Amino acid sequence: MDPDRPDPPGRAGPDLATLAARLAGALRRAGVPVDVGQATRFATGVVAADPASTRELYWVARVTLLTDLALVPAFDAVFDAVFRAGDATDTAGPTDPADSRGDQHAPPPVAAPARGTAAVGGVPRVDAATGETSADDDPRPVPVAASAAERLGARDFADLSPAELAALAVAMRRFRVATPPRPSRRHRASPRGAAVDLRATLRRARRTGGQPVTLARRTWRPRPRRLVVLCDISGSMEPYARALLQMLWCARVSSRAEIFTFATRLTRLTPALARRGPEDALARAGSLATDWSGGSRIGESIAEFTRRWGRRGMARGAVLLVVSDGWDTGDPALLGREMAHLQRLAHRVVWANPRTARPHFQPLARGIAAAWPHCDAVVSAHRLDALDELLEALRGDRSG
Repeated sequence: MDPDRPDPPGRAGPDLATLAARLAGALRRAGVPVDVGQATRFATGVVAADPASTRELYWVARVTLLTDLALVPAFDAVFDAVFRAGDATDTAGPTDPADSRGDQHAPPPVAAPARGTAAVGGVPRVDAATGETSADDDPRPVPVAASAAERLGARDFADLSPAELAALAVAMRRFRVATPPRPSRRHRASPRGAAVDLRATLRRARRTGGQPVTLARRTWRPRPRRLVVLCDISGSMEPYARALLQMLWCARVSSRAEIFTFATRLTRLTPALARRGPEDALARAGSLATDWSGGSRIGESIAEFTRRWGRRGMARGAVLLVVSDGWDTGDPALLGREMAHLQRLAHRVVWANPRTARPHFQPLARGIAAAWPHCDAVVSAHRLDALDELLEALRGDRSG
């Protein structure tokens, strides 16, 4: 490969397989039949042709993905939408002979890059001899359609519109909440187990004339600890509550979490979040939690949870996650006592407070000041790329 040419799309930018799948899916939605084999040929063709401009990438896609010329207009429209082509005429690189004939199916025009813009995949041209970058005569960049996680992952949940938040559902489905293991009542075979498995030992003895020559051992089978979530849906937490409840819908599927919301009263949302889609689950949750965007009585809500569910076994040995900014209108002394009680019952207490992401944050609010000493970890969880910190805290990999 010419060292002066930039990397093909997918090597420096988003993954090539993801790009091929995204383009193939968009074509299918527009009525252009594309199967998995064609998408694979497109990805292989991109690597082999090493397109240096959007025009060259267009012809690679058209040759490998289009089988009917009657669908060229639809194909052009999808290609233009996916790669966000401009209105200027593409003059970089060699043109196809069809251009000189005025082919009505010529590739969509793209805007010429400004001087110094990155080349294909966002990588500038590098001179092989000097190692210096140069913007002169750079081929036109080949833009790619960024995923919702790439575009919105670094934005605060409070700045996202409902449509943008819904777009993050696909990325959030990849999250898997793992809690620390605990011994269960079931056993499994283990050569180094502390207990002797009498039944397995007697079965082995049948092979040696009834003499137990070797002892079969067993140990406790571990299982993940229960995750219990108490999510604040008061007015100050509304922008974050919807995002975190959407993420917790994924947690409900993967770890069978028990989820409660609270503002002026406590509501159990576990049955509502068992629905198939996050939109239906959040709509059902909103109808059940009638105190949405109300005031916040954190201490009283936690006391009700402890009295009705926590003492009866739900919080014993569990990982407890409290999602709140700590702005409590109730008695902070009550909140401190209830958090101390939960800390004794639970295996681990994690507090997710979006305000901690602000520079020079200090726990000065009455609620968070009372609860802080009783938390094993405090994280922000204020945007998508900060949720990894939350997942680590739930696993016990980090401490506050």
